[in-house]
Amino acid sequence: MKKVISISIFISFCLIFQTMKAQELKSPDGNLTLKFSIQNGGIPTYALTYKNKDVIKTSKLGLELKDDSDAHTDFSDFSVKPKDNNPSEDKVSLLNGFEITDTKTSTFDESWKPVWGEANQIRNHYNELAVTLNQKSTDRHIVIRFRLFDDGLGFRYEFPEQKNLTYFVIKEERTQFAMAGDHKAFWIPGDYDTQEYDYTTSKLSEIRGLMSKAITPNSSQTPFSETGVQTALMMKTDDGLYINLHEAALINYSCMHLNLDDKNMIFESWLTPDAQGYKGYMQAPCHTPWRTVIVSDDARNVLASHITLNLNEPSKIEDTSWIKPVKYIGVWWEMITGKSSWAYTDDVYSVQLGVTDYSKTKPNGKHAANTEHVKAYIDFAALHGFDGVLVEGWNVGWEDWFGKSKDYVFDFVTPYPDFDVKELNAYAKSKGVKIMMHHETSSSVRNYERHIGKAYQFMVDNGYNSVKSGYVGNIIPRGEHHYGQWMVNHYQYAFEKAADYKIMVNAHEAVRPTGVCRTWPNLIGNESARGTEYQAFGGNKPNHVTVLPFTRLIGGPMDYTPGIFQMDVSKYNPDNNSHVNSTLTNQLALYVTMYSPLQMAADLPETYNQYLDAFQFIKDVAIDWDESKYLEAEPGEYITVARKAKNSNNWFVGSVCDENGRISNITFEYLDPAKTYIATIYSDAKDAHYKTNPQAYAIRKVAVTSKSKLSQLCAPAGGYAISIIEADKAQTKGLKRL
Repeated sequence: MKKVISISIFISFCLIFQTMKAQELKSPDGNLTLKFSIQNGGIPTYALTYKNKDVIKTSKLGLELKDDSDAHTDFSDFSVKPKDNNPSEDKVSLLNGFEITDTKTSTFDESWKPVWGEANQIRNHYNELAVTLNQKSTDRHIVIRFRLFDDGLGFRYEFPEQKNLTYFVIKEERTQFAMAGDHKAFWIPGDYDTQEYDYTTSKLSEIRGLMSKAITPNSSQTPFSETGVQTALMMKTDDGLYINLHEAALINYSCMHLNLDDKNMIFESWLTPDAQGYKGYMQAPCHTPWRTVIVSDDARNVLASHITLNLNEPSKIEDTSWIKPVKYIGVWWEMITGKSSWAYTDDVYSVQLGVTDYSKTKPNGKHAANTEHVKAYIDFAALHGFDGVLVEGWNVGWEDWFGKSKDYVFDFVTPYPDFDVKELNAYAKSKGVKIMMHHETSSSVRNYERHIGKAYQFMVDNGYNSVKSGYVGNIIPRGEHHYGQWMVNHYQYAFEKAADYKIMVNAHEAVRPTGVCRTWPNLIGNESARGTEYQAFGGNKPNHVTVLPFTRLIGGPMDYTPGIFQMDVSKYNPDNNSHVNSTLTNQLALYVTMYSPLQMAADLPETYNQYLDAFQFIKDVAIDWDESKYLEAEPGEYITVARKAKNSNNWFVGSVCDENGRISNITFEYLDPAKTYIATIYSDAKDAHYKTNPQAYAIRKVAVTSKSKLSQLCAPAGGYAISIIEADKAQTKGLKRL
């Protein structure tokens, strides 16, 4: 009898031990399964499946720390530290030697309302597993927290307050993402300073061979590996799964890249280093950003995912009434094309702020940010119902702003002699238009922080409520990178400080977004990718806009600056032979497919005046939405989206495609079945082509209901846009019905 009891106890102990070593979590709908386990040597691992298909094969978790065993921990401690007698034993890192001491599971389900967004309400529904691990040899413990949604996984490392792990330096995060095959990927080179690359489409195994061609020139760039890529990384498996790897809530931490072991198809996290080569400075209690895996067998679900936002905290701004989506035009494209200039004079080669006397210089005649010219933009904005006018090049210092590693480069408050701040703001106010401030820092970040309070107060005093900031060039302090922890903290400081002044921020060349706009909704836009400006710098790939929503936009909205109607850039500047690789109606569709609460009509007023019938769509299209429907999607090939305007029954549809062209087939099932609508369809003409005939378009009006169907030609790198306005029977009389 004793033997039977002993065996029973032993079996029970084994079952308990196995339970403590392996944990399983399912998504609310049961399609996703997460498995967490401790492997031999105390190595934490995880795996993820979707409908029994491998998404992430067994992958290691952990962090490698800097060895500070010889560091002085007390100001008055001048003793010599003893050498480690057993250097082969890793007593520093959080990679192995762990055992599970606790697990907790829970379910969370809420709905929340964003200040602005693709929907008026977002559901946040997940099952959670929190695993507490103890590293017995060091008596340190960490928590790995997993949240499993119907559309993917988020997980992060947490470091509770404890004696043996308080201040520590990350040498590298060693999070793995083991792929189940040689997937098709849409990638840009891993780089500490820029994301402004065209996307390459290839197998994972082909990345190494294509890397050198993929790295194209930029004003600041630091590639790090022949197989390093950036997130958000989009992939498609041979058996039809769509997988997206990214991160959420990047705060007080370095931006994560992915480095591929292309023999085993395993990605490992690769953080951006600081000037000393270290990846992060931590003080417990603290945690890392979330690592995210979005997965579905339908590409449309990747676009519809709200995981990135849901993994961020609710808004920290109590009164958000001053935060409004913005549709704007700007004194910008004419400088980008080379038609005009940011600089006031060509006489000065060395600017010293407060010393250089611009009243004694000769104007170059190309300076666009002058009072009369800006008034013309304000008039155009007022006539067509735009909210704002961006003006770049208004402040002194542009003559030697770039490439000089110059610290005191701008003061953000002193205008050129031909730019009258008071007069222009009074004029804009009389027209019901806001001027948008521009703060180019030239990446002299110390200088910007030196001036930022004064600069924001200048904005408040002069009627500006939004700013476009820029970080072109190499970072000062020298040796820091755009995507390192130091700079991540700067960007955070800038928009938190802006909130104190009730200012909205649109940051260019900053770290790519990770959903932080939920917490700080005054961050209404970022660039952080290759935008429209590159169409004037040699052009973007024709399929670029069919990739961005699956990659860069997963983290948050982009100030892509669409709306170019003149595709031949030499029409503006005979010395610039660039071509905009898009049809005109493709440009219209971007206002729907490239979601942003900040949308620019980027071309020149004189060009829009030649195409006012097509320009009408830009005037009509909403920039804030109650509902979004993803009708068609295949990364790198096509996207079709329908969105319902905020507090309205009106819908807008946008469709874009790659250089192959296609026939788009959609329904209107999302419309109210009890109503009839007038659909104005802006489409490519039959002979349209992005290279040879980009401005060929047709506009037609038809009556539609929820039962209507549309089959629409999309030219190479073309598309279509539709405004769908509620109407009565009298208004639809005589119109063809779809």
